[in-house]
Amino acid sequence: MTSWTLQEMPVPSSLDAPDAALLHGLVDAQNAVVRAEWGTDDFTTTARRSLSRLQHQEYQRRVRLLAVDPAADPADPASVLGFACLDLPQRDNTHTGWLEIGVREEHRGAGVGGALHEAALDVARAAGRTHLMAETDQAVEPAPGPSTLAAPTGEGRVAADAAGVRFALARGWRLEQVARHSRLTLPVDAAALEAHRVAAVAAAGPDYRAVTWEDATPDAWADAMAELRTRMSTDEPTGGLAVEEEHWDAARVRALDAEYAERDEHRLTTAVEHVPSGRLVAYSGFMMPPHTQDFVWQEDTLVLREHRGHRLGMLAKTVQLQALVARRPQVRRISTWNAEENRWMLAINVALGFRPAGGTGVWQLTL
Repeated sequence: MTSWTLQEMPVPSSLDAPDAALLHGLVDAQNAVVRAEWGTDDFTTTARRSLSRLQHQEYQRRVRLLAVDPAADPADPASVLGFACLDLPQRDNTHTGWLEIGVREEHRGAGVGGALHEAALDVARAAGRTHLMAETDQAVEPAPGPSTLAAPTGEGRVAADAAGVRFALARGWRLEQVARHSRLTLPVDAAALEAHRVAAVAAAGPDYRAVTWEDATPDAWADAMAELRTRMSTDEPTGGLAVEEEHWDAARVRALDAEYAERDEHRLTTAVEHVPSGRLVAYSGFMMPPHTQDFVWQEDTLVLREHRGHRLGMLAKTVQLQALVARRPQVRRISTWNAEENRWMLAINVALGFRPAGGTGVWQLTL
């Protein structure tokens, strides 16, 4: 007999609501899994973020399935033994979904993960999905050898004997891509950073200029950022993933901005304007989580295909990094993920001082 039950988590009205205990348990379990994999709190999440995402489902339906110990105190976060988080796009890519499964270390090997997996697939099938994507993390990329599994892109590997990899392979998932986790330790060499910026400005020429803002997108740039986010969905390498173009407009940009503000997650964005056309043609974003002052997420970086070759990626990232140093001097670590086959962006990161620090296998399952 199992010592746990599966249930779908309700969406509480607030973090203090009577039915919010399961949300706190979900977040506690997610953070336990992150710490076990990465050995750091940098990538942990917050209950406020989790609740905000659940309360805003216009663009993504978010289903949270939990494995719960029925004998435990329901108010104890440890009563949640494992979770399956299923995100189902509602406006585009409605044939797909993203699945995250995690089980606390002390409860693995008892069938919790397998049961959550099957329950999540049932939900995806009922929603008409034909493809699911998922990720497995690794704190260190393994060296080439017979005990590794290479991505079909030809770049990147995962350890074949890692628990998450074995779990995915046993259930028919296919490795499609490997993303490199890169880490930058601050402070950076200010002179070297300025030299990179000056060289990028010279290569770009007078037709391009960088613009930077904090938090919400200025109204003047909302439509332009919608175009960039749409192109991010088509221009970044996606391996063999069955994904299609995402549809962004100014309303969706503003909705995302509002969610960030609600979660107390601050952003710093640098974009590059093509001066003759007045169009934004590149951007890079930082997200500063509320649970730490030391760490920053490097989010999307994109240069439109038709404007590549002018060092606009380096321009955006150097201007943005200088702005971060000036505005948040206490930051000590930045993390970013890039497809291993994206050698152009990886070269920029390496030049700026980012170093490989593990990565993520990206998987796909056909239902």
